[in-house]
Amino acid sequence: MPRLIAGILAPLLVSAALVAPVPAPVAAQAQAQEDILARMSVSGRGEAAAVPDMATIRLGVMAQEETAAEALDATSEVAGRIIARLESFEIAARDVQTSGLSLQPVYTRYDRDNGKPPEITGFRASNQVTVRVRDLDILGDVLGAVTGDGANTLDGLSFGVIDETPLLDEARRSAVADARRKAELYAEAAGVSLGRVLSIDEQGGARPMPMPMAEMRMAADSVPIAQGETGYSAQVSMVFEIIQ
Repeated sequence: MPRLIAGILAPLLVSAALVAPVPAPVAAQAQAQEDILARMSVSGRGEAAAVPDMATIRLGVMAQEETAAEALDATSEVAGRIIARLESFEIAARDVQTSGLSLQPVYTRYDRDNGKPPEITGFRASNQVTVRVRDLDILGDVLGAVTGDGANTLDGLSFGVIDETPLLDEARRSAVADARRKAELYAEAAGVSLGRVLSIDEQGGARPMPMPMAEMRMAADSVPIAQGETGYSAQVSMVFEIIQ
């Protein structure tokens, strides 16, 4: 009986060995085919610009007094007037932020003749405020008013747009179109055709960019403001399949 079973199984095992497929890493084969595809890598850049609808200003007050307390009191008093003035322009509390507060001693110069070390002669305090102005029509008036209230430092003025998303998307679309235009140009020059897009990578992310002041607008007679344009740029890298 065992010989009979062995006689039956032996042909079956041989047949199975003949018809069984040779194992092959299908994923590896597909990747190998993908690797040998002819391809082209290009980069594209896009830009978008708009007239800004908001401004960010960094201003404050600096004071020097004999004692630290006096210096802090002087800057705090002026900072309070500045914040109150901003409220009078209906600037929301969320758009006003204390961005810097410092207190430092003031020393005499080193006396080389007698080797006398520097001595503290007073204290210098500063209080900086960052303000977003969402109504550019009042920007010049705001700057003039806070200066009258005692603000004596202005560290920066920048323009932007409240909703950046449409501009960023426009810059991205323009970057993709620029990359495709280059790819089509190269393909035509080389006598080949473009196939499918294999990859798209954004380089560094879309971001604001400095723009020349193409449009001049005066926000107020007291403080002339050149509003200009706010620009955004995007850069992408694309890989296309080449059809021979």
